[in-house]
Amino acid sequence: IALWKVGRLEEAITEEKRALELDPLSLAINRDLGGAFYFARQYDEAIRQYRKAQELDPSFNTLHGSLGGAYLQKSMYKEAIAEFEKFGSPLALGYAYAVAGRRAEAQKILNRLTALSKQRYVPPLDVAKVYVGLGERDKAFEQLEKGYEDRSIGVGIRASIKVDPVLDPLRSDPRFQNLLR
Repeated sequence: IALWKVGRLEEAITEEKRALELDPLSLAINRDLGGAFYFARQYDEAIRQYRKAQELDPSFNTLHGSLGGAYLQKSMYKEAIAEFEKFGSPLALGYAYAVAGRRAEAQKILNRLTALSKQRYVPPLDVAKVYVGLGERDKAFEQLEKGYEDRSIGVGIRASIKVDPVLDPLRSDPRFQNLLR
């Protein structure tokens, strides 16, 4: 996983394939190979790999989120929303609604998250992604800065901002390049 976080995507795919040869029944390796394909923007391969992982364990809930993300990148909105509904993440669903053009539903989720953030922690990166989907770049950057300040960006899966395709609409903005630095 560390290879894709630093943008070494082809190496990540090669290493995950090698790991899969050694342990073809590993759910984690099957999922991670799908993730390497996803971050390399090889969405058809990612979908195939995520489905293969689902065959190994249909109850592995996070695969719904992964598969939904790959569907979104292929503009398969109906399929993506169905997967995100199974995944149960309002943040992922908010982004899906936004890019699918269902702005009112995305805004309702943002309103709920804003209220929830007064009671408990809501990851700013995930909120930023909903704003990206809505095309609200300034609000997305506000959330990204908040995530940088609270040190939640750069940790775990949130370390993927360098390669996450959801953030592609922001990459040309100098604020994004500054954030990466």
